[in-house]
Amino acid sequence: MMPGEDGLSLARFIRANGDLPIIMLTAMTEDTDKIVGLEMGADDYLAKPFNPRELLARIRAILRRSAQGGRSGAEASPGTKYLFEGFAFDIESRQLTGPDGEAIPLTTGEYDLLKVLVTRPGRVLSRDQLLDLTRGREAHAFDRAVDNTVSRLRKKIEDDPKTPRLIQTVHGAGYTFACTPERV
Repeated sequence: MMPGEDGLSLARFIRANGDLPIIMLTAMTEDTDKIVGLEMGADDYLAKPFNPRELLARIRAILRRSAQGGRSGAEASPGTKYLFEGFAFDIESRQLTGPDGEAIPLTTGEYDLLKVLVTRPGRVLSRDQLLDLTRGREAHAFDRAVDNTVSRLRKKIEDDPKTPRLIQTVHGAGYTFACTPERV
């Protein structure tokens, strides 16, 4: 509801041009608005009216995570590249390249999720663990946000997203990255 441009397109622009932390302060309070905001690149989402002390706590939490090397807390060091099933995933440049050599664009949510899965191959990660590792508890995202991101990511890296080989569902437990990437 900003004049001239909306917050979602601004978040998309900021995320595409860097890793500046983003907190959305908005009157949009529907669950879908929050989910879309977070998936477009926001690190946190706070609806108006809000308690200024809560805003300050959320800012401090995001700055703490940023000082620790980013939102995701994944175990990879900058500059690390992973190769799997013909794909090349470069953590530092945030680039995923397909077997055909073409760059595959990823949203921030897809990048964060793939980073967590690739750096923890074979481990079953619950939705809560994935939320913690990709967004932190401050995100207040819902279970379906993880499922939706997994679904979108599968469409980009699986030969047949309906019968996935790479990102597998472990019913009642979560998701696992079913191949062992080569770290280069």
